[in-house]
Amino acid sequence: MKKLTIEDVALQAGVSKSTVSQFLNKRYKYMSESTKARIEEVIKELNYQPNGLARSLKSNRTHMVGVIVANIDYTLSIQCIRAIESELQLHGIQVIICNADENPDKESKYIEMLLARQVDGLIIFPTGKNASSYSRLIEQNFPIVFLDRLVEQVTTHSLLLDNEMAVKIAIQELTQHQHERIALITLPHETHRITPRVERLSGYKRALEDNGLEIRDEYIRSVPKEEVQEMLDKLLHLQHPPTAILAGNDVVLAEMLKYCSTHNLQIPEDISVIGIDDADFAHIYNPNITTIGQPTHDMGKQAARILLQCIEEPGESVPIIYRFVPELHRGKSVRTITRI
Repeated sequence: MKKLTIEDVALQAGVSKSTVSQFLNKRYKYMSESTKARIEEVIKELNYQPNGLARSLKSNRTHMVGVIVANIDYTLSIQCIRAIESELQLHGIQVIICNADENPDKESKYIEMLLARQVDGLIIFPTGKNASSYSRLIEQNFPIVFLDRLVEQVTTHSLLLDNEMAVKIAIQELTQHQHERIALITLPHETHRITPRVERLSGYKRALEDNGLEIRDEYIRSVPKEEVQEMLDKLLHLQHPPTAILAGNDVVLAEMLKYCSTHNLQIPEDISVIGIDDADFAHIYNPNITTIGQPTHDMGKQAARILLQCIEEPGESVPIIYRFVPELHRGKSVRTITRI
């Protein structure tokens, strides 16, 4: 059987080859709805399958994009990836997803692998330890967008939460319920200068100062996931334990809830809790947990759109840092302190 070509589609639809090509590349700007419908109908009728390799060679594009995520376990990562993939699929672009596990060497290998596969661009949740690789791509005018994190001395389009505002909202919620002894638990930030962790810590200190509260070093803990429950136990056995704890992200919150369940600790009667990141499990826990949510769908969708613009109009946009506004999702995990 003779292999169908773009010429066959154009002939049957009564349009030019270039018009069919524009349709296949989803460039409908100057195309009428009736023409689009006619070409689509002919493609279905003939069961025409475009030659992807030929399209890539002709357009100098592979219609593939790489997404390298620092840690796919985070709620933010999963929700952003879903939005990215949905948006790019609308434009006929396939997504290759890679998980770096917060490992800079693994991230670097993924970058090289994706470049070897000639992806059209990259969306990266950066580990932060490959500044030279990022800078090399930017110098080559390669389309690249950062999500969730900034990297020192690297300037590119970056989208992330207003982390200091997120903590400020949480502290305000707790102080309105008369809490003064408020602790913060995060994953390590001393050796890994990961933007959300660093900014949430600085936001915590500033928010306490703004509310006239003492910054107590023993209430600030930065530990690996495996040590969160042990650290929580130490916090709660201090001479003056905190009455409320702010979980720096969804991973920390999950460990805290496990500890409470294991030790029959009642929320909010024994301890008030607020989590940053709007994990689904926070809203099915009993009681449901107050969280500071990120607009993850909007973040992912916007990252995809910015990357597309960088691919289609290289060198025309000025790198911008986009800060998204956090939102308080009030649950039942905060109690009011009664003063005697």
